[in-house]
Amino acid sequence: MLEERESKELAMNPFQKNESKETLFSPVSTEEVQPRPPSFPKKPSPKICGSNYPLSIAFIVVNEFCERFSYYGMKAVLTLYFLYFLHWSENTSTSVYHAFSSLCYFTPILGAAIADSWLGKFKTIIYLSLVYVLGHVIKSMGALPILGGPVVHTVLSMIGLSLIALGTGGIKPCVAAFGGDQFEEKHAEERTRYFSVFYLSINAGSLISTFVTPMLRGDIQCFGKDCYALAFGVPGLLMVIALVVFAVGSKIYKKPPPEGNIVTQVVKCIWFAISNRFKNRSGDVPKREHWLDWAAEKYPKQLILDVKALTRVLFLYIPLPMFWALLDQQGSRWTLQATRMNGNLGFFVLQPDQMQVLNPFLVLIFIPLFDLVIYRLVSKCGINFTSLRKMAVGMILACLAFAVAAAVEIKINEMAPLQPDSQEMFLQVLNLADDEVKVTVLGDKNNSLSAESIRPFQKMPHYSKLHLKTKSQNFHFQLKYQNLSVYTEHSVEEKKWYSLIIREDGKNISSMMVKDAENQTTSGMTAVRFVNTLHEEVNISLSTDTFLSVDEDYGVSAYRTVRRGEYPAVRCRTKDENFSLNLGLLDFGAAYLFVISNSTSQGPQAWKMEYIPANKMSIAWQLPQYALVTAGEVMFSVTGLEFSYSQAPSSMKSVLQAAWLLTVAVGNIIVLIVAQFSGLVQWAEFILFSCLLLVVCLIFSIMGYYYVPIKPKDIQGSADKQIPHIQGDMINLETKKTKL
Repeated sequence: MLEERESKELAMNPFQKNESKETLFSPVSTEEVQPRPPSFPKKPSPKICGSNYPLSIAFIVVNEFCERFSYYGMKAVLTLYFLYFLHWSENTSTSVYHAFSSLCYFTPILGAAIADSWLGKFKTIIYLSLVYVLGHVIKSMGALPILGGPVVHTVLSMIGLSLIALGTGGIKPCVAAFGGDQFEEKHAEERTRYFSVFYLSINAGSLISTFVTPMLRGDIQCFGKDCYALAFGVPGLLMVIALVVFAVGSKIYKKPPPEGNIVTQVVKCIWFAISNRFKNRSGDVPKREHWLDWAAEKYPKQLILDVKALTRVLFLYIPLPMFWALLDQQGSRWTLQATRMNGNLGFFVLQPDQMQVLNPFLVLIFIPLFDLVIYRLVSKCGINFTSLRKMAVGMILACLAFAVAAAVEIKINEMAPLQPDSQEMFLQVLNLADDEVKVTVLGDKNNSLSAESIRPFQKMPHYSKLHLKTKSQNFHFQLKYQNLSVYTEHSVEEKKWYSLIIREDGKNISSMMVKDAENQTTSGMTAVRFVNTLHEEVNISLSTDTFLSVDEDYGVSAYRTVRRGEYPAVRCRTKDENFSLNLGLLDFGAAYLFVISNSTSQGPQAWKMEYIPANKMSIAWQLPQYALVTAGEVMFSVTGLEFSYSQAPSSMKSVLQAAWLLTVAVGNIIVLIVAQFSGLVQWAEFILFSCLLLVVCLIFSIMGYYYVPIKPKDIQGSADKQIPHIQGDMINLETKKTKL
């Protein structure tokens, strides 16, 4: 999230070329240097309450708040939507999440090119915001259960996310810079304060949305399930508000015309230098001091000098994507980890996807803490804490964060129930008869595999493991009840959980085999199912829009997921009467079986059995890893861009912005590849990422050790050196000196 704010800071700087006082080479070629378009005319703008702040910035700040609310709110619930609505695997959900994030950081290059070369910032923001809104509408439609099946939902989701990525990425480099354009040069101090308010709007939008949208998803039920349509629809509504607010201020904006894209010029300059050098690779052609000097036949000397300074910084960008690969997993892998933890903090109950709110919250705390306290203490200790050293420490903190995440994952696995392996199945017996039953599992030769006496309504402490000879097998059971001995046969499959339910059948007994839930339940919710021993069908209302029916005479219901909480009076109805059942506390991640019986004078009662235990590890154990990775983000992101700006000319700042955003995009692609092809268990994947970043940190430290920082006044360089004339296919250069 911090890279978002820092990349916008880069866009806020005026990207004007530094004019050289000397022009050493005048290219004699068929391509004329195009004159720069005239600067846009200054016109008086209404001010806020008589201050020097243009009224137009109020519309821009509100627009940014709503847009960031829209983006981060939608993204907060995206992983769980993939996992539990589209029913994708964890690896696929993670891969698509990071593919979307990567696309959001590729499209700013397209948006900047459109704004600088064609439409201008204002029209680019308007048009791409319309695309943004359309993406939200389609994405919300893809979350409506009544609209088609899984294929329709998937297609709508992919189309919606593609449009959202184009919209949010396209306007990303335009909004902040457009706000800076509203100020006059003499009001530079007010412009700096405006940028602080602009950053605050970004943080406020992300902080509020990552807390609110998970509540919309979980606290409100739509069609008997989590309301993803509402969780996507409200951010879409905020984007509509953002567009309307921005358009309302149209008449009072200063709208600079397009001035050309420096990124395109840099790419063309580098490409011409490489191709020119390749054409003149023979030994007869004199060598040049730097490979970029081969662009001198076509491009101005000052541009070449600026690109030289830029490439020194871009070389240090090569290791950076690995850091973003770790940082951006807060919304994917760490959210999935939170679904297997207990969100009850005593004073508040957190949803798994609400843990992401820690990042913007801690950023607001850590930035002043590091700037005003930690960095000053380090300086007083006599330690030269350079920018590159801060970035390296930031990488190390991210490594530690993933090591902590791996330790938490291991502990969660230790507390989770064991899973049946190949040619294994888990079995428990529920005795619903009115007397003790001895259950014996028989082998192929009628030998006893296991035997146990079970009292009526006895809660079994655990499942029993049975070994199969094939993937599916028939087991024989002997049931001894009073003076009766009953033999029964049931078919089972490997890697499954089963309950053998024994019931009275007149003076006899019978049994039925029921397949249980195989894994922990979804997104921190609770799974419940009912067995109805009454002679009438029972209709149960678990919430305002969650209903189920259980057939009479030992009918078994399907599973239903409900919110964690107390259920003291669940309304039930039969053909003849209405009654309520006390289900008690239904805890995070647990699965319960309720047997409805009428064995007392108090009316129907529910006998409760927890056969998948609740999540035991508190979600608060994720706090250390969030604190470490956010501290690393503050040291890495803020310092990295600050260092980059100091080492490159001001004319190259837009190129730095593009390169910085590209490192974020590449980092998300790394996560996508690892999630799809590593095949590792989760804790091992966390360790892999931690080790990879540690290696990258070592490489970056070596690169930084040999890097020689330059002062801003040295960036322009000396223009006294002349590139020698060459023969061959090259155009001769005429040396000139022009005083400005």
